[in-house]
Amino acid sequence: MLRFMAALTFGSSCILVLCYQVLTADVCREGHYVAAVYEHHVILNPNPTAITDRQSALELMNRNLDVYEEQVMAAVKQGAQIIIFPEDGIHGFNFTRTSIYPYLDFIPYPLSVKWNPCKEADLFNDTEVLHRLSCMALKNQVFLVANMGTKQFCTHSDPYCPPDGRYHFNTDVVFSESGTLIARYRKQNLYFEYAFNIPPEIDYTIFDTPFAGKFGIFTCFDILFYEPAVNLIMQHNVKQVAYPTAWMNQLPLLSAIEFQQAFATAFNINLLAANIHHPDLGMTGSGIYTPSKSFAYYDTESFSGKLIVAEIPVTSEHETHLDNEIQESFSSIHMDTQVCYKENKKACDGIAKEVSKEAYSFYGEMMYDNFTLRPLTEPKGDIHICSNTLCCYLSYQRLALSDELYVLGVFDDLHTVHGTYYVQACVLVKCGGVNYTTCGQEVTEANGLINFQLKGNFSTVFVFPLLLRSGVTLDFADYLGWKNSYYVMQKKGGSSGLVTAGLYGRWYEKDK
Repeated sequence: MLRFMAALTFGSSCILVLCYQVLTADVCREGHYVAAVYEHHVILNPNPTAITDRQSALELMNRNLDVYEEQVMAAVKQGAQIIIFPEDGIHGFNFTRTSIYPYLDFIPYPLSVKWNPCKEADLFNDTEVLHRLSCMALKNQVFLVANMGTKQFCTHSDPYCPPDGRYHFNTDVVFSESGTLIARYRKQNLYFEYAFNIPPEIDYTIFDTPFAGKFGIFTCFDILFYEPAVNLIMQHNVKQVAYPTAWMNQLPLLSAIEFQQAFATAFNINLLAANIHHPDLGMTGSGIYTPSKSFAYYDTESFSGKLIVAEIPVTSEHETHLDNEIQESFSSIHMDTQVCYKENKKACDGIAKEVSKEAYSFYGEMMYDNFTLRPLTEPKGDIHICSNTLCCYLSYQRLALSDELYVLGVFDDLHTVHGTYYVQACVLVKCGGVNYTTCGQEVTEANGLINFQLKGNFSTVFVFPLLLRSGVTLDFADYLGWKNSYYVMQKKGGSSGLVTAGLYGRWYEKDK
């Protein structure tokens, strides 16, 4: 576990009238709160680049807001005290700078004016979306977080003012249970969002709640960068994060739920993540995550939204330790249970065609990066592989009959496709087939059960543990932590085949 933050305990309150059956418990416990996230199947404009008027834009957005209203009521019936909606869930995406304009609300800076849009609808022009969201929060007495497009006019005396005299921001808004606008966050790290501007100043947005203390907030692609996500958590000791996202899954290392859980675990926080649901676009994966438990949703088949409600602890006091019993059992499994031994030898025929007796390294593209890879050729073993300054070490034992090809991979370099950022990664992944050319492909199903210890001599303390099993389901390691200058992940057994076990390091100082 990363240990670069001090523990912080918040006071909490538990309103008994809101204690309904939820995913984790049927009573409201002291020191806990009930959170909800909604994965929304957004109703999209079929032609987002076409120019339209404000009224037509509002008609489309109100159709999505109608769904939001239903889900707020459903969440509150299950005891939710806060609900998070996804990025782009109200207006959609793929707009141009010109075509997005009718979809933008004006938003004042919340700290400069106390404003309840539901009660003061006529205070500002072009605030119809804010008005509806405010009324949802007020009517249902719930904290509400949503993402929307906003506009802010500027003058040419502002050196950052766009030529058309206005900023367009990808904005998260937060309403208290009274409907008051209490916070806004403007997305810093845009992902090919040409309709929006990067804010002139970085927002470090925090809001307070009576049930869980303070929350931080950031959006989608922000989660991969130091600013503002990491700095916000570390400088303000944030333990609860609201996270709207419109994440396109990319296996084997950056599936939405995979990295959401890794982030919560690495920073020892609770992460409330709401994603868009459009499987045809590769978009699904939401959840409520604590460092030791996840309530995740990932579905590529249905085209309906999904509400997740769970009771979670206010503070995250998850500790990990190296259990002597785990260490001993890891090295004591008998050879007669191993694949490729005695009667099981036929299971390796497929791999044997591709792999020589002596393992060697080769290169393969994974996540658009050139990984150095080494195959697991024996039923058990100790192998390592290096790239630049990073060396990855794997001790493993294969437990189940399987002819699947697994490789140990390392990458230590600047990632330059769909974003530029420096990655140090040690990964154990299942290949798409028995040919080396399939290693690094997106894989969702696996049968291989492997006990393993994976470690690397990372140059950064920011290491995110990935553990993904067959069917894109999550798992937790038995041990995570630093030992003798190595970051270590250890796992024995598992409920299903291993797809990915990885240590994904972000060396932020080398991004530029």
